[in-house]
Amino acid sequence: MANKSRLHIPRPTARPGDEPDFSYLHLSPAGSVDRPPVDTRTRDMEDLSHQLVRVLDDDHRAQGPWNPDIDAAGLQVALRWMLLNRVFDDRMWQIQRQGRISFYMQAAGEEAVSIGQGMALRPGDMCFPSYRNQGLYLYRGVSLVDMMCQCLSNTRDMCKGRQLPVMYHSRSANVFSISGNLGTQYPHAVGWAMAAAIKGEDHIAASWIGDGSTAEADFHHALTFAAVYQAPVILNVVNNQWAISTFQGFAGGERRSFAARGLGLGIPGIRVDGNDLLAIYAVTQWAADRARGGGGPTLIELVTYRAGAHSTSDDPSKYRPKDEYSAFPLGDPIERLKQHLITAGHWSGKKHSMLEKDLKAEVLAAWKEAQQHGTMTEGPFLDPATMFDDVFAETPAHLESQRQRMLEVES
Repeated sequence: MANKSRLHIPRPTARPGDEPDFSYLHLSPAGSVDRPPVDTRTRDMEDLSHQLVRVLDDDHRAQGPWNPDIDAAGLQVALRWMLLNRVFDDRMWQIQRQGRISFYMQAAGEEAVSIGQGMALRPGDMCFPSYRNQGLYLYRGVSLVDMMCQCLSNTRDMCKGRQLPVMYHSRSANVFSISGNLGTQYPHAVGWAMAAAIKGEDHIAASWIGDGSTAEADFHHALTFAAVYQAPVILNVVNNQWAISTFQGFAGGERRSFAARGLGLGIPGIRVDGNDLLAIYAVTQWAADRARGGGGPTLIELVTYRAGAHSTSDDPSKYRPKDEYSAFPLGDPIERLKQHLITAGHWSGKKHSMLEKDLKAEVLAAWKEAQQHGTMTEGPFLDPATMFDDVFAETPAHLESQRQRMLEVES
């Protein structure tokens, strides 16, 4: 009798109580992956979609052709931004647990993604982020106070109380609004890049989604448009191994890498160590140069790990081993860059401790200032009448009437 077909249910390699098991990850030795010219045809560099670009080796030394040779001062600046991101996240997590804000999402373990890629892009490039890219906002000049006020929905909230906490935006920094509808930023980025090409600009777009969002239709629509019109865009998939509580295999990660998703459309894919700031910077710079030179889109998979919960509404101990992050073979991005600088003689444990202390003081001062603009329980409070603003170019009569009636009731 012939074998019957069976429905395959993806399963993670470890569950709560099990030993962490990352044997499914394909890791390449640091420095072992070739760096092709930016004008190489997609068919001639398909290997980049299943190998892993790494620069920092296990001894924290930079190796191979992807080494971007960033000077010590530049790496120290990068370390500061990454550490600020983590200190900010820790403070905001505590604040949510105290009931001062309603919701928060950390980028713990993924800080190198936003900072490494932010460094490789130009200020005129447009970014379409996801909700773990707060480091990108910080790097591009959005203040700690403004980001805190958005989470507080207070009188200084950039979104005027209309968005969930962590859904930031910044027109001046060229960072688009974060969308709670996962994946929608991908088509937006491709469309913006197409417009830049039509106008003859050399600006490019970049967007980020998680591994789970690759299962959304928006992901595939964006890849198709980017490929057909050769849009100057970098499409990033941050593979942190878990969606909300779903292992990356449910989005198709068991069969081929996420970086390989665009090969059938002629889009080159590069798989990179998402906890290696030097590798991230080098790969992003390569993709940006390719896009600016008319080479079209690149799909980058950043292999990392979500160190904490998906959000303050999540308990990861229910679906994965409690100590899984400590066993992740690519380590911690901040610790790796710190040790690289120490090994090269440009940093020390004492300097790192002093920097961390200074950043904690900076974040605390920002929080004290943010509270002056109101909290969920303490004034000043956002004027309810602002709900009628920014809806229409000219407020129609029926809304103006509603505004007046609300003011009359309040008075």
